[in-house]
Amino acid sequence: MKTILTDFYTLQSYKKQESGGFIATIYLNKDHQIFKGHFPGNPVTPGVCMMQIVKELTEEFTSTQLFLKSASNVKFMAIINPFETPELTLHLDIDENGDDIKVKNTTLFGETIALKMSVHYKK
Repeated sequence: MKTILTDFYTLQSYKKQESGGFIATIYLNKDHQIFKGHFPGNPVTPGVCMMQIVKELTEEFTSTQLFLKSASNVKFMAIINPFETPELTLHLDIDENGDDIKVKNTTLFGETIALKMSVHYKK
């Protein structure tokens, strides 16, 4: 799959759950250009980048190019600093129904929930 977040993160591992969902571990590239501007001296992972990571991982796991239809219950609950917490775990509960794919995501670093959201994609 094509990624627009070139060199922003690396998919370290993933496993499919019996429920059909996935648990993925990624590492953020703390030296990526985005962090030089967001924000100098205090890098924060942009929320839109986290949303794109969820989309790209869902595309990878479903082998489908997707388009965002809607997002709801998007809650950024903790700051993701790539120098302090570069390793993230993403739980993706993926529900495919025809051309619709719904994903419930929880992103964590350690025990801390950083992001929760529900997204609806179209194939």
